[in-house]
Amino acid sequence: MGFAERWKAARNPLVIVGMGALAREDGAAVLALARSLATVRDDWNGFAVLHTAAARVGALDLGLVPGVGGRDVAGILTGAQGKEIEAVFLLAADGFDMSKLGKAFVIYQGHHGDAGAHRADVILPGAAYTEKPGTYVNTEGRVQLGFRVAYPPGEAREDWAILRALSERLGKTLPYDTLDQVRARLIAVNRSFAALDQQSAGAWGEFGRSGAVSDAPFEAAIKNFYMTDPISRASRTMAECIASRQQIMAAAE
Repeated sequence: MGFAERWKAARNPLVIVGMGALAREDGAAVLALARSLATVRDDWNGFAVLHTAAARVGALDLGLVPGVGGRDVAGILTGAQGKEIEAVFLLAADGFDMSKLGKAFVIYQGHHGDAGAHRADVILPGAAYTEKPGTYVNTEGRVQLGFRVAYPPGEAREDWAILRALSERLGKTLPYDTLDQVRARLIAVNRSFAALDQQSAGAWGEFGRSGAVSDAPFEAAIKNFYMTDPISRASRTMAECIASRQQIMAAAE
């Protein structure tokens, strides 16, 4: 029996789409085709997306996407290069070519001095995940809590506190003075944030966009699996492991 026949006969087929397939120019068309293959019922969710950014699932749960007239990352970079956008705020955003920000004034909030910090005109030092209590959403959509094991060094602060202080300086004060108030707001936006370690079924609807699909082969979205975030990229131990692995791979060839 061929693949198509097996797929058609399967009771619980599962489509898993990686970001390498969706980040292409034809990504919306690929997503629409993948959706057309999926089987979703009350007792079975046969569609999943594997994201490459740790905070993306939680951000999508909160609806943090470009609004009407807003720009995605590509649009922001185009605007910065064309001088339409004069200032860019990077919230721990390091996963793109910083040269594409052109001459824009860059404010970077994050930790470990990654690519965004090196490009920034102003740095707002945030706390690492070990230095703050946090709310995280894993790739399954389960909300989890993290706890502080050490206080952040120097002038570093928890991210929500930095944004709260910045909002006051800008004359648009956010109504949150404690972490509990921030978490209450998360729950008000999406009730899934109240259900710790549980999965909440999302609404199944139309997504993607019909269109032509390139015949170019799919490529891995991650070039170096062992250094995918600011912490691992700043790790001397990980750097030594990568060097050792490269030597082993070269010897095997």
